[in-house]
Amino acid sequence: MAASSLKISFTSPIIQHQGMNAGYVEFPFSAEEVFGTRGMVKIKALFDGKAEYRGVMSNMGTGCHILIMTQEVRRKLGKSFGDSVLVELEHDLEKREVIIPEDVRNLLIEYPEAQAFFEILSYTHRKEYINWITSAKREETRTKHMVEFIEKLLKKKKADQK
Repeated sequence: MAASSLKISFTSPIIQHQGMNAGYVEFPFSAEEVFGTRGMVKIKALFDGKAEYRGVMSNMGTGCHILIMTQEVRRKLGKSFGDSVLVELEHDLEKREVIIPEDVRNLLIEYPEAQAFFEILSYTHRKEYINWITSAKREETRTKHMVEFIEKLLKKKKADQK
């Protein structure tokens, strides 16, 4: 069976990470046997048939691969730590691209040093920056976010860094 068509389902409790508001589920199979690697595995997941997530599974020293459950996903499901969740996942072999709006692209062109740093960021960090800008409801907020975006990139900072 081709890796791209392999879909795996399992039920797992949501585990709280070290007392933080961060959760994950444990992958109950050997990633090496299923995906051919002990390293990170790009996946597409569907939780409880409702909430989609595209990210990675990795072994973070827990003895098995884990899959992050973001606050947004937990909120969408109305679930918290200790609750069980149905996980359906498959190996994500699609190229990951962040669609950059034209005004953001034009701004990056004006600041080549910022653009160079943005381009070496991971898919996830580029996506966080673009979501932060495009989620602004008012034009003034979007403009403010774009200014901060360039300032942070020039300081070589990721979206979640102060």
